Amino acid sequence: MRERAPLVFFDVDSTLVTIEGIDVLAGGNPEIAALTDAAMNGIIAIEEVYGRRLEIIRPSRQAVRQLGETYVSSMVDDAEEVVGTLHERGATVYLITAGIEQAVIPLAKTLGIPPARVRAVRLEFSSDGQYVDFDRRSPLARAGGKEIAVQDIRARSHGRAVFIGDGITDAEARGAVDLFIGFGGVRQRDAVRALSDVYITEPHLSSILPHVFRT
Repeated sequence: MRERAPLVFFDVDSTLVTIEGIDVLAGGNPEIAALTDAAMNGIIAIEEVYGRRLEIIRPSRQAVRQLGETYVSSMVDDAEEVVGTLHERGATVYLITAGIEQAVIPLAKTLGIPPARVRAVRLEFSSDGQYVDFDRRSPLARAGGKEIAVQDIRARSHGRAVFIGDGITDAEARGAVDLFIGFGGVRQRDAVRALSDVYITEPHLSSILPHVFRT
């Protein structure tokens, strides 16, 4: 019997793109960069830094719109080709990220991923475009959130599931998938390597394909 086409879950920052969106919004603020790095390496829980970073930055709607454009221009070299290959071979691709939904949607559209297959954190803005808050109900803004998101999707879908990501919040989803691929092509993190079924250090994504499609 032929195996069902896989479900493929991608992180976004430092996985499909070469940037960390929150650091771009922060304009190089070293405090924000340090908090992001600590969270991605599992030193600080994501919920301890998520709201704190946004309160420091207070990104406007326009800044988030510009970040969406930067995501598209900062894709890992073969990201579009690899996602295209996944689609051609029948995989169902999702983006699961603690990034900002309004900035991630343009990237998803560029990659041919419907907005309905994006799981991210939505920001709230005032009528004049100023930052108000983030969706505090989102599980993605706290530890274990990506595992919850994957479990929810798998409860309504079938097929082997693979997650690809660079950070500890991605590795937290490994219990909900059949294969966790740590991606170190942008940033290598020893804590993630230790938790990965497969760890990739090449600066491109094509290396995931033999693992996604078992022969």
